[in-house]
Amino acid sequence: MSEIDWAAINEKLPIGRDPESKERRKKMFSDFDVNGNRLLSLAEVDKATRDVLKIDDMYDAKGAISHAFKIAKNCTKSKREVGDDYIEFREFRFFLLSLRQYFEYGVAFRRIDVNKDHKISLVEFKEAQSNIEKWVGKIDAEEEFRKIDTNGGGAILFDEFCRWAIKKNLDLADDVDDFAM
Repeated sequence: MSEIDWAAINEKLPIGRDPESKERRKKMFSDFDVNGNRLLSLAEVDKATRDVLKIDDMYDAKGAISHAFKIAKNCTKSKREVGDDYIEFREFRFFLLSLRQYFEYGVAFRRIDVNKDHKISLVEFKEAQSNIEKWVGKIDAEEEFRKIDTNGGGAILFDEFCRWAIKKNLDLADDVDDFAM
């Protein structure tokens, strides 16, 4: 993974509540919505992450895109018959916020998953303990690993990691958190 330019990512995600950010979101939503039906499918969001946002590292983080899409599409009840399977404009800001957050979780996950097998072993988790503690505070690695591995499979999967990261308020030490809200 290349060095992440967090400031550039934050600049490309208009998540503020100010009028300028809202206008940027409207245009971005329209750019994402290639078929013009005012609904975004996962396929449209995935493609637009590459073609509209032009953030290659984020486009490669399929888990982050998928998790952000799922959480955003369910954040409000749609008034449309098919809307609960899609993101509407009123959910788009939440999608962008979630995309940024899940991308950060994905970066943390990949930093721990040194053998790149898309799961974190106890050995990897213990070896990364000092970095993990910078992100979430002091932990007992073995105890925390058992808590995170909710399916008991002996490895931490990305969704398990994300649920834990949310509870722990994981924050990478080297990302840039000062983006307009």
